[in-house]
Amino acid sequence: MRSRYCAFVKGDEAYLLRTWHPRTRPPRLDLDPAMRWTGLEILATTEGTPFHTTGTVTFRASYEGGFLQEHSHFERSAGAWTYTDGDVTA
Repeated sequence: MRSRYCAFVKGDEAYLLRTWHPRTRPPRLDLDPAMRWTGLEILATTEGTPFHTTGTVTFRASYEGGFLQEHSHFERSAGAWTYTDGDVTA
């Protein structure tokens, strides 16, 4: 999750697509270059250890003028953790 947040901060679309599960990955992203992310707070996690194949992260990502809160789902794909989808909670 933290590495994906950093990719959003840097506008690294290639990394975001590479770490998105192939089953749910969009063909491309259109990131807003004017978006200024200012912080990440991890609120909760479930599973996601080396012994699990799935996990969740609830986080709040702040940006100039507001924040995004999401409950994200991750799965292992080819040995690496990948983002599958998320539910915006606030």
